[in-house]
Amino acid sequence: MSPLSLIKVAMKALFRNRMRTFLSVLGIVIGVAAVIAMVAMGEGSKQSIKDQMTSMGTNAIIIQPNRDRRGGVQTESAVSLEEEDVIAIRNEAQYIDAVSPMITANGQAIVGNNNSPTQLSGISSDYLKIRNYEIEDGVMFDDDADRMAKVCVIGQTVVKNLFPEGNPLGKTIRYKSIPLKVIGTLKSKGSGDFGQDQDDVIFTPYQTVMKRFNATTEIRQIFCNSIGEGYAEKATEEIMGILKERRQWTKPTDPFRIFTQEEMITMMTNTSDMLSMVLTVIAGISLLVGGIGIMNIMYVSVTERTKEIGLRMAIGARGRDILLQFLFESVMISLLGGLIGIALGIGASQAVKAILNWPMVVSATSVVVSFGVCFVTGVFFGWYPARKASNLDPIEALRFE
Repeated sequence: MSPLSLIKVAMKALFRNRMRTFLSVLGIVIGVAAVIAMVAMGEGSKQSIKDQMTSMGTNAIIIQPNRDRRGGVQTESAVSLEEEDVIAIRNEAQYIDAVSPMITANGQAIVGNNNSPTQLSGISSDYLKIRNYEIEDGVMFDDDADRMAKVCVIGQTVVKNLFPEGNPLGKTIRYKSIPLKVIGTLKSKGSGDFGQDQDDVIFTPYQTVMKRFNATTEIRQIFCNSIGEGYAEKATEEIMGILKERRQWTKPTDPFRIFTQEEMITMMTNTSDMLSMVLTVIAGISLLVGGIGIMNIMYVSVTERTKEIGLRMAIGARGRDILLQFLFESVMISLLGGLIGIALGIGASQAVKAILNWPMVVSATSVVVSFGVCFVTGVFFGWYPARKASNLDPIEALRFE
């Protein structure tokens, strides 16, 4: 039989039992739609993580005092970061483009009757370059001229919370009873890699936080920026060498921990990939169930049409023709379910993105693979029933009641 004849016969058989065909197709539709949606969720999550991490600086490096666990309790090493470490890295490191300390203080920012529990961060001007912040209005403080100055630069969330009615430039924020004059505002950046608001920030010179707020010489973190992508590893080794040399460090353990943005992106995307794989496997189970449903329906169809098969064989149909006929029916059910499932999966992904504002990315690869899986499902689960039909004895088939 020609392929066109096989398709016509298969279509007639499928439309003869519309409800049964619909239920078979529905199983594939649900499976494919679930796979498309789960893959879109995983890809969207991975892309969102990359975008958010990139917005915080693609070549960023973070240095912290090393912490270990003794007796089940996390302790911090006796070695702390100092302002001289920042100066040494700035002057000696060849693979570092920018460096800034980070010292924080917690409290309430108050302006008149408005207040905001925003963390105060002491930084140098290089921090804006490292973390991709930009000045929208006013100026950034000068590292030399504004040492210990009571000035600050604020994000857009702080502007909205503390200055809802006017321009904040030149006005004063009280933080722990210390007045800070607003000399600049930052352009909006939105949410960060862990959902924190990157616009809810108050930046002031790090010496101001060290001396006026915390009364300490210790620096909690140092942020750096490598000279370009691919230099993170060299920059990390160089920084550790500089810090160890300053302290004449000879112990086998490192006095500090250094994190790179590349490492954090890799770690986060690996976690996202694992979650996406788990979700896809769970969704794939429903596709497997749909395939089993096709096999069950084809078995029933072969049993019901045994006499028809015997009659076709009696008038000259070969076993190969019978096999292809039932195989075509199975593949058509699977592909029809696949097409509807792909459309439903894409539609559901877009609906979730629009309504719930979740990151959803439907990749062309997932669509092509889903369609291919549907074809394989139709062949795999339809082969055995079709083979059984083709092996029927014509005489016994004609006697079947």
